Amino acid sequence: MNKPDEQGPAAQAGPLPRVIIVGAGFGGLAAAQALSRAKTEVTVIDRHNYHLFQPLLYQVATAALSPADIAWPIRHILKTQKNTVVLLDAVSGIDRKTRMVRTDGGRSLPYDYLILATGAQHSYFGHDDWEKNAPGLKTVSDATSLRQKILLAFERAEGESDLQKRAALLTFVIVGAGQTGVEMAGAIAELARHSIVDDFRHIEPGSSRILLVEAGPRILPALEEKLAAKAQQTLEKMGVEMMLKARVDNVDDGGVSVGGQHIAAKTVIWAAGVKASPVAEWLGVQADKSGRVSVDQNLNIAGDDRIFIIGDAASFTPDKAAHPLPGVAAVAKQMGAYAGKRIRAAIESGKIPGPFHYKDVGTVAAIGRNHAIVVLPHLKVSGLIGWLMWSASHIFFLIGLRNRMFVALTWLWQYVTWQRGARLITTENPHQE
Repeated sequence: MNKPDEQGPAAQAGPLPRVIIVGAGFGGLAAAQALSRAKTEVTVIDRHNYHLFQPLLYQVATAALSPADIAWPIRHILKTQKNTVVLLDAVSGIDRKTRMVRTDGGRSLPYDYLILATGAQHSYFGHDDWEKNAPGLKTVSDATSLRQKILLAFERAEGESDLQKRAALLTFVIVGAGQTGVEMAGAIAELARHSIVDDFRHIEPGSSRILLVEAGPRILPALEEKLAAKAQQTLEKMGVEMMLKARVDNVDDGGVSVGGQHIAAKTVIWAAGVKASPVAEWLGVQADKSGRVSVDQNLNIAGDDRIFIIGDAASFTPDKAAHPLPGVAAVAKQMGAYAGKRIRAAIESGKIPGPFHYKDVGTVAAIGRNHAIVVLPHLKVSGLIGWLMWSASHIFFLIGLRNRMFVALTWLWQYVTWQRGARLITTENPHQE
């Protein structure tokens, strides 16, 4: 079992030990906060200047929330941590021999401990050329681009006299029926059938077509079949069409081909898979088929107890478990907190924590208005009560009082009026996306 040097750099004379955290998502922030009072220099590197609450990105993409409602500046979050510096930069490589992190900005940063919390990106399973016509949803830029694409589809359909072209504009295909795909399908259905149709003169509520394409036999494969079946029934009542056991053959600017059938659609959204950031490449180690790096029970890579990998970039399989932990916020946060505590204990010659143990806090997924699925260790709830619990949990985990208040009031207003206030198309030319 790998074990950090309990004497650590702190036992030596000279400058404080240096901890570099790459990525300020759920895991990276949890690690930084765990080191807030440690006798160390902490550097947080992220390519964005904000922390993003990714579970609500789909609501930005469907005009329910604005980006500022689910993002918060990293510097502001960590401003009270006097031992922490934030750098806006991107990592380009890691030299394990000299313990140096290199960045796109030309920096060479030495480290004593390194935490890699770089998350994941879209995976097109060898068809990266599909990304142009089937964007995914991982960043604020992705969400605002999708929002513009969706809203422009309605605007163009309003003025389109050709019925086939109008049908293609009003056809929305979501590839992948995991949590992101299901939530996106429900949100687009509500937008198309209720929130905006009264604003148009030539678009009928039933004229939009929303298809959810899944290669597997059912939606929400991470949940038990009974709950997934309820979710499917709810989506179908909302007008979402299911295409199960259906693999995508091709995506182009005219639509998507599924099982040899071409579906004309101007909006295709990819929610079918993710791959880890290039952590394995930086470290010169093996990765699994999703790009994740295997870590031991202390979240270290093999042979190096100074490097921790957490969150979506890590492949960690608990004892007696059949599969690695999923890439969800709860896992990343607990991993980050653990890595920070372990490093602090090593630096300050404290009691080293035992192996990492994940505490299951449950799974939640919103299907649409008045319906969500909540799976807790000892409780399973769906329907309206689940939706209320989903809403409360997401508001609670947002960072900042302002964000919590704005999101709560926005959702209340939308619930009463069916209206969405973030319907901004920012392009100067409506004929270009």
